[in-house]
Amino acid sequence: MTHRCKRSSGLWKIVVWDEPFFQGKKHEFTTDCYSTPEHGFSTVRSCRIESGAWAGFEHCGFQGQQFVLERGDYPCWEAWSGSNAYHVERMCSFRPIACADHGRSRLMLFEQENFQGKRAEMSDDCPSLPALGWGSSTVGSFLVRSGAWVCSQYPGYRGFQYLLESDSPAGEYKHVREWGSHAQTGQVQSIRRVQQ
Repeated sequence: MTHRCKRSSGLWKIVVWDEPFFQGKKHEFTTDCYSTPEHGFSTVRSCRIESGAWAGFEHCGFQGQQFVLERGDYPCWEAWSGSNAYHVERMCSFRPIACADHGRSRLMLFEQENFQGKRAEMSDDCPSLPALGWGSSTVGSFLVRSGAWVCSQYPGYRGFQYLLESDSPAGEYKHVREWGSHAQTGQVQSIRRVQQ
């Protein structure tokens, strides 16, 4: 059974600036921001996560490359984009990650789409799926039983990031294209729990 989360189940706070190193115009958010231009920011250049975990997106409308932002300071775009497959100098939308529950996260991964083929279950971080014995460099589908997970293209949590949440429709990710608007490949070689 998949654990369902509610947006109101926690408190979130992100502070954003329109210039690097916490300079320029500043704004605080405690809920979704669908479009930073609607709030007078062409893009976010630095941010501080004061509470909760957040998902940042390259484009407005929660589209494009994803960034998982956990508590702490992000003084410039390299701080949230530095390990991605390509560097993204913009973040134009963001939202809280309601299901982040580091202690009780459970995830099932499958070799093929639609929950077919070889499978494995995880409840802990894995810096290298190949080292764990996952025979393929790709994953076909995921079932998030509880919590929120960030999957990375390469070992060591590098490359493209894909955020998977148990409160997404039933926690089911049957196809690569359901992992995010930027998902182009099923290549996943490291997975970790999102920390609240």
